Amino acid sequence: MDLVIIILALGLLMLIAYRGFSVILFAPLCALLAVILTEPSYALPFFSNIFMEKMVGFIKNYFPVFLLGAVFGKLVEISGIAESIAKTIINLVGRKRAILAIVLMCAILTYSGVSLFVVAFAVYPFAANLFREANIPKRLIPGTIALGALSFTMDAMPGTPQIQNVIPTSFFKTDIYAAPILGITGSLFVLCLGLLYLERRRKKAQSAGEGYFGFNGAGEEIAVAAETVNMSAAPSTNSASIGRQVLAFVPLILVGVANKFFTISIPKWYPEGFDFSKLGLEAFGKVDLATVTGIWSVELALVLGIITALAYDWKRVTSGFQQGINASIGGALLAAMNTGSEYGFGGVIASLPGFATVRDSISHTFTNPLINGAVTTNVLAGITGSASGGMGIALSAMGDKYIQAITQYNIPPEVMHRVVAMASGGMDSLPHNGAVITLLAVTGLTHKQAYGDIFVVTIFKTLACFFVILVYSLTGLV
Repeated sequence: MDLVIIILALGLLMLIAYRGFSVILFAPLCALLAVILTEPSYALPFFSNIFMEKMVGFIKNYFPVFLLGAVFGKLVEISGIAESIAKTIINLVGRKRAILAIVLMCAILTYSGVSLFVVAFAVYPFAANLFREANIPKRLIPGTIALGALSFTMDAMPGTPQIQNVIPTSFFKTDIYAAPILGITGSLFVLCLGLLYLERRRKKAQSAGEGYFGFNGAGEEIAVAAETVNMSAAPSTNSASIGRQVLAFVPLILVGVANKFFTISIPKWYPEGFDFSKLGLEAFGKVDLATVTGIWSVELALVLGIITALAYDWKRVTSGFQQGINASIGGALLAAMNTGSEYGFGGVIASLPGFATVRDSISHTFTNPLINGAVTTNVLAGITGSASGGMGIALSAMGDKYIQAITQYNIPPEVMHRVVAMASGGMDSLPHNGAVITLLAVTGLTHKQAYGDIFVVTIFKTLACFFVILVYSLTGLV
């Protein structure tokens, strides 16, 4: 019965998320339902001391990353940096290679710290223009953006400042560059398979006579959506100078370089951590540098990126600054609260008797901690429809046990970091995933029209996680 209660709570949350309702409200309700069905008198104590503690703890640690990433992404969009990068990539690969150009653009933006949700809005006008010119079916745009933004640069590439790569740093005391060889290997696995698949889909559509608007007489719904694209943001070869296009990469490169610099420097600035008791503030305890270095490094790097994005085109930024910043702050609040609420939900579920049954079942089935972590995180990310939410549940419930297990098996924590991060970005992109729903809404397409390609990219992401485990097991490379 205890196991049934947990499955009911998880299934209900998944259904609610798929229906488009906010998990900020329904995650605590689903958690409390599970508690009430287990023991009604536990409801209020579990809500106050488990759900709220977990949610607030998550927001305390990671809200600045959400906020700074959203602001940086909006400035990249309204300053014209995204437009300049699009022109540079198109000049390099050519307009005929529209799929490769859009994947590269998404990858560059997300690897530089731009929010995944912002990337969909920023890239779509360019994708629509290129796909129309090349007469590639519009229905392939979501899969193309998903490959560039929601896959390898989200959690596999070492150094990516996306939240999915930041969260494990505080659990395993690593940094965002953990296991670089395995991360790059997994990234190439996803990128190559994804590009081959999308090109195969393009050629098949071309052979069948399907163009951007679908087949003659059968693409009315797609055509109507396509007509609403804002072409004012589409790339033009007659506008920005080469020098300006090169400068557009400076804020993005600076974020990466500064991130690495701060990762190395912060421990040197505080070689013994920071003890508030020396200031007479004993109540605030001592800062453990190992758990916050990765977070602080990303935050400081994004601040520098924001400053340089402002400097790129100050006049253009200031014209829409208030509206853009307010929108980005609202988006950051929503994303942080969504994930924090799922994190609190995970804390409650992990405290119920039925979770011990689930945990023990997975542990007995998969004794290898890497496979155990990959399966647990992947399943929970799929159920919640959130990479960071699923990872939060997994690490909240099993983090200490994973640390003990990798110590027992002599596995470097960097490897566990990379495996868990990549696993979170596997089955998270099922139909009820927020980023998937947003992406389809932005492109004006339905699940029926375009989700199939996103799902295939999801399969590649999932396989990549287990491929990385295999590579480590055979070679010991980190």
